[in-house]
Amino acid sequence: MTTARPALDPELGELLTAMPLMSRLTPEILAQLRQLPSPPVDSLLAQRQVDRREVDVPAKDGARIRLSVFSPANTADVTAAPCVYWIHGGGMVMGDRFSQLDIPLEWLDAFGAVVVSVDHRLAPEATGTTLVDDCYQGLLWTAEHAEELGIDPARIVVAGASAGGGLAAGLTLMARDLGTPAVAAQVLICPMLDHRNSTTSARQYSGVPGVWTGEMNEFGWTAVLGDPTADEVSAYVSPARAEDLSGLPTSYIDVGSAEVFRDEDTEYATRVWAAGGQAELHVWAGGFHGFDALYPQADISVTARRTRTDWLRRLLLPNGSA
Repeated sequence: MTTARPALDPELGELLTAMPLMSRLTPEILAQLRQLPSPPVDSLLAQRQVDRREVDVPAKDGARIRLSVFSPANTADVTAAPCVYWIHGGGMVMGDRFSQLDIPLEWLDAFGAVVVSVDHRLAPEATGTTLVDDCYQGLLWTAEHAEELGIDPARIVVAGASAGGGLAAGLTLMARDLGTPAVAAQVLICPMLDHRNSTTSARQYSGVPGVWTGEMNEFGWTAVLGDPTADEVSAYVSPARAEDLSGLPTSYIDVGSAEVFRDEDTEYATRVWAAGGQAELHVWAGGFHGFDALYPQADISVTARRTRTDWLRRLLLPNGSA
């Protein structure tokens, strides 16, 4: 029996025809994908007045975690800018701190945010809570060096896309539970939140080629957890498992209607509301996984990115200035 699925946005559907798609990941395919060059960060910075700094901070086990810090240049009159702490996507098994970096750099352009992007370790070489622990150590360093970086410690936003969105959610839970550092908001872009991979949308987007399929999702979670069916999985790794979503900062969650993570993401927003929290949820009709990162020029992508930026601007610049 053919599984019914929401139709793709027509423009996105046309663009997707030119993209090679697959249904599964294997260790061999992952090794090949990891050989691809990092996103060209220099071209992203070429038309911007940006100061860049590279920093290594210690992980809990003594390993070194690389952070890239991007600050608006010529801001001597700005004493405390908002900060976006960015966590990249890649299914927890690939990507680096430059992946999807164009998204937070738009926020540097729009309201002078300092962008800090973390190069956490990847699965399967790193497993369990290691990835989110790396993100936490980078966030802690950022908050502790806020004055040096020209950051307002009361306006630090944790943000990420796909696996990075899931890690952002886990990191925000961790910061809440540990009581530090303060997180002003979380921006979860098509986040990877639930290792159980059992929702209706996960089933709809299994067994067919795509940008990110149910089978790929199972591969990613297996790489992190070893056994994705295990009962004892930390909510910091799989945030959908968190029993208590109270006390979280205001949240922005968006996702496409035509993708694996649709149902776990909408459920997460619902549970934030049920716990008395504030969340803004957008489900973009016809959007596939990561559509606005892959095809930012598409009409639906322009709208999604503008809506996200406008929300952050209202949050971070309530009086219209930094």
